[in-house]
Amino acid sequence: MTLLERLRARYPEASGRSLKQWLAGGRVEVNGRPCHDGRLAVGPGDTVALADRRPAAPFPRELTLIHEDDALLVIVKPAGLLTIATERERERTAYRLLTQHVGERIFIVHRLDRETSGLLVFAKSVAAKRHLQTQFEARQVERIYLAVVDGRVTDDEGTLESRLVEDRGLRVRSGARGRQAITHYRVRERRRDSTLLELRLGTGRRHQIRVQLAEQGHPIVGDTAHGGPGGRFGRVCLHATRLGFVHPKSGAPMRFERRAPGAWV
Repeated sequence: MTLLERLRARYPEASGRSLKQWLAGGRVEVNGRPCHDGRLAVGPGDTVALADRRPAAPFPRELTLIHEDDALLVIVKPAGLLTIATERERERTAYRLLTQHVGERIFIVHRLDRETSGLLVFAKSVAAKRHLQTQFEARQVERIYLAVVDGRVTDDEGTLESRLVEDRGLRVRSGARGRQAITHYRVRERRRDSTLLELRLGTGRRHQIRVQLAEQGHPIVGDTAHGGPGGRFGRVCLHATRLGFVHPKSGAPMRFERRAPGAWV
């Protein structure tokens, strides 16, 4: 068989583009020597290996690397940066920046709004993506956020439950025929005219936290799209501060925490 056929059999989760990038970048070794030709004939006695070489591209300065291994990446996304491309913006996204750094295809597992900062996990294979997304769908992933909301929240803790719908203009609101959304909250600090909340997601709907808090009369500071006050921080005060899941290959529990940036916490 050819070298390219051997690679496809050994790495079934890798795309054809990734295999070609490995060959072009000199990562594929046959009998200990780099090989760039996927048409090379290899036999059962030939050793084919993928060298663990770091890409030439530096890690993007817009992102913060928290953890990386052969199955996944965990990063901190800043506020103002998209997770993945939209019709209006295709270049400046966390996904694009990481793909350029890694030098091969990566996979989206979940997203954060452009205006939200915090922890994100990306997968390096289809198998890892499916394993992680199964945990998200089963509500087994720990997802904790911090938010500063307008006004003083009365109850020390509680649960927000609603059904959210998205209209053709991509606006999210409550509606009887919407998808169930559950958010648990706990007051961390009451201030003169605002409250610092810790929020744990029961479900992960688009704009879930922002819409539910606004409908409770406590929109997030900086979230003018949902009726929040502008504030003095120049951003939506919402940050994904903790992320916990089971590693898709080792089965080990993984937990990451990152403080919210700036003075609003």
